[in-house]
Amino acid sequence: MLAIYGLLFLAASGVAFWFTFLQRRRSRRLALRRAPFPEAWVEILQQGLPVYPRLPEFLREQLHGCIHIFLDEKSFEGCGGLELTDEIRVTIAGQACLLLLGREVEVYPNLRSILVYPHTFVAGGKGIFGGKHDERSARLGESWQTGAVVLSWHSVKRGAENTDDGHNVTLHEFAHQLDQEDGVADGAPVLEHASSYRSWATCLSGEYASFLERVSKGRKTVIDEYGATNPAEFFATATEAFFEKSDQLFKKRPELFEALKGYYKVDPREWE
Repeated sequence: MLAIYGLLFLAASGVAFWFTFLQRRRSRRLALRRAPFPEAWVEILQQGLPVYPRLPEFLREQLHGCIHIFLDEKSFEGCGGLELTDEIRVTIAGQACLLLLGREVEVYPNLRSILVYPHTFVAGGKGIFGGKHDERSARLGESWQTGAVVLSWHSVKRGAENTDDGHNVTLHEFAHQLDQEDGVADGAPVLEHASSYRSWATCLSGEYASFLERVSKGRKTVIDEYGATNPAEFFATATEAFFEKSDQLFKKRPELFEALKGYYKVDPREWE
């Protein structure tokens, strides 16, 4: 009987500890969302996130809060001799948090670390960033379900310099993070309602099939051809086009545009 009471006490203590932890985290996040945003960070965003000045005020405030939480909870690591700076951290956080605006969601709950290289990096083969049969190759970025994103700082900056070419490695890899939140990288992120998955699958599978056919015929596409690799890459490259070539995507693939608009809860055409 004493053993049972002991187990019940431990269980109750565990529940109380977890409840206290969640309360403290919630309070901290609320404080971070309300914290003043440093002017130096504003200047960084104006360079590293050119769409920033065109965002409505309420979205800029939401972005500020997301960035505060991102920088507080995620660990950055400079690789290949790269020395981390506020410019690197705030630029990456700003671009990543752009994907969260308009939605009441956590700030990449499965993400723990962002590894940043100066330029392209070699990945693949054996090890934490390579599968058993992966070939080693130079890459601009990677996203892993183990809670890490790897980026080339040079590529991050290039994505900010040209905001209408549909290429942004940060948006691409963090779209993968959203896709991977349910444990599977399949082009189907966590949706707001369970009833939405069927319409999402119908739309995305049809758009993907149409995209594959167009690519196979060598025809020009508004979405990067790398999206033909698999549905996960299609979602990531479509996300890049949604935020950087929104007018073109709306004209060429209106159903896909509306599906992404319904998911991201924003319309980037309004920021042009």
